[in-house]
Amino acid sequence: MFVLEFNHKPVLLKECIEGLNIKPDGIYVDGTLGGAGHSRVIASKLSDNGLLIGIDRDLDALEAAKSNLKQYKNVKYIHGNHDDIKDILSNLGIDQVDGILLDLGVSSFQLDEKSRGFSYIGENELDMRMDKTQELTAKVVVNSYTEDELANIIYEYGEEHFSKNIAKNICKYREKKLIETTGELVRIIENSIPKAKQKDGHPAKRTFQAIRIEVNNELKPLYDTVKVSIDCLKKGGRLCIITFHSLEDRVVKQAYIDAVRQMYMPTRFTILHMQL
Repeated sequence: MFVLEFNHKPVLLKECIEGLNIKPDGIYVDGTLGGAGHSRVIASKLSDNGLLIGIDRDLDALEAAKSNLKQYKNVKYIHGNHDDIKDILSNLGIDQVDGILLDLGVSSFQLDEKSRGFSYIGENELDMRMDKTQELTAKVVVNSYTEDELANIIYEYGEEHFSKNIAKNICKYREKKLIETTGELVRIIENSIPKAKQKDGHPAKRTFQAIRIEVNNELKPLYDTVKVSIDCLKKGGRLCIITFHSLEDRVVKQAYIDAVRQMYMPTRFTILHMQL
């Protein structure tokens, strides 16, 4: 069987493994399995009585993880979303676990695989779905959302100061034809931002991030996901979350703060943050 190359160099690996404090006979969840960079180390520390549950919405990631973890027999692979962790565990007959890892955001493979449409480099189909079985794509967002909806998404999820101008030009462009490729969208964005303001990284970076977050509903459920994940931990369990931008970081920290204030915290909670 052909398996896509899905190498994942895990960030904060040492910190995650130390934070999870893995028990050999424990039950652990990698809610963002990817290419199993973190999970390979977690699985290696488990005995035959331990269990690793790997969740990912990307079927390509799951296939790669199965290949990368083929030597380990105590791994369950779930095509799903970490936002549904409580239901996933319930379906497995599990109430609580010893540790949960969430490595949020888009993976390097998804960015590198240009045909997925996550990257603003090249001329590729506008897609951006982490789960290719879902219907909503970047092409649908860009071509069907209203100007106000687009402006709000680009501003809120991309923190893009020229969001209104970008949204206006997207709508003007699509009056003539559908926006079908990443290259078309990049050129619209570049023409919407003054040249003098295009010095801080690629001009399309913020807009692409915003559309990707909308397509994959990355932020709206996150607060509840953190709180539910805490509920899913045994006494003494650990929750490790890696965030890559300030929007995720704020949500995770607020959920943590609220959990503490509500005396909601039955366990130690570890926040691991990497800001790109």
